[in-house]
Amino acid sequence: MILKIMNLKDDKMDLLDVMLKRRSVRKYTDEEIPNEKMNRIIQAGLLAPTSRNLKPCNFLVIEDKEVLRKIAESKEHGAAFLKDANKAIAVIGNSLVADTWIEDSSIALAFMHLMAAEQNIGSCWIQIRLRKNKEGECSEDIVRDILGLDDYFRIVGILALGIEDGHMKAYTLDDIDKEKVHFMPKL
Repeated sequence: MILKIMNLKDDKMDLLDVMLKRRSVRKYTDEEIPNEKMNRIIQAGLLAPTSRNLKPCNFLVIEDKEVLRKIAESKEHGAAFLKDANKAIAVIGNSLVADTWIEDSSIALAFMHLMAAEQNIGSCWIQIRLRKNKEGECSEDIVRDILGLDDYFRIVGILALGIEDGHMKAYTLDDIDKEKVHFMPKL
């Protein structure tokens, strides 16, 4: 069965439009992110659901360029652009609060990524968990040391944020792979 997707439009941007607009932005201008937009992005993370409503996630907003540079070097690939970001948000899961810190942190990161797109702020998820630097050291341990965190604070990823330098074209519904959708037959 082929999935039929309709695109119903009205005067405001709906969630599907935000999802189509969301891109992983890795190139930023020097322009500051307005505080009201940052607040909306943080609110989205705080509104993310968590297992049993335990809320193990903490959000550390990083503005210091030297800290951003150090974190950018914590991975062998996929983080160098962080040094040019205006800000970043590290999502820190407290593993003593919930064993679902990975899932809960991932949902919060996704919510903030979508809100950044809705606010016309470029963003990119930087995977930290299960990654290594050029010397083979654990990226999560490096970032935890940079941020001065105890071992039970775990880091799935960091959201780089900035004003997009240029403009990436939004996806369209034609870009999605409808062949990935399968329906279980009724028994």
